[in-house]
Amino acid sequence: MTSRPHHRPMTPGGSFFEAITGGTDPALVSEAADRAAQLLVRGTRGAGDAEVAERLLHLADTEGIETIAEVWSGSPADSLAGCLWRLYLLRSWVYADPAGVARQFEAGRVAQVARVVAGVADPPGPEQLKAMVDEVLRGIAGSDFADVLLRAAAFARVVATGRAALSDPTTAEVQRMLVLSEQLEAAGHLELEQGLA
Repeated sequence: MTSRPHHRPMTPGGSFFEAITGGTDPALVSEAADRAAQLLVRGTRGAGDAEVAERLLHLADTEGIETIAEVWSGSPADSLAGCLWRLYLLRSWVYADPAGVARQFEAGRVAQVARVVAGVADPPGPEQLKAMVDEVLRGIAGSDFADVLLRAAAFARVVATGRAALSDPTTAEVQRMLVLSEQLEAAGHLELEQGLA
């Protein structure tokens, strides 16, 4: 057996990386997600601008949920970007199936937490739930972000309870909604204690 001399591996120069196209640097995506979330939540707070609140509310509609997903979906639940993703996901789900959501919400109203979700008609219909989730999300631009998170968490918990009452409580759908509720609630408490980043 002959021994071969060890060669130092070649290192590509800067032009090598510049020539690669189509790849997205995950660090840049994460930084963009964090900056956008900071601007949306912290930059609009206190402005009292109803137009900003409306634009923020309909961001998913005008830009497409895919755009938001690409930027925010990989963010941790205890970050501003991760919270915004979860809030928009919740809104998109309500708009996609308002009748089903109303049925699940009504079945879950036995939960004590239902009282926390202010502004819901009794009993809530599909249009009332769409209006309620929009009102909660308008708070991103106009009120205390912790309140937005806690109200959304309460809503998700009521729906999770309703899902469990209407089906097998061990189903993945029940668990996903319960996890969403817990994540939003934990983020709401974190926002109260030290502020999310």
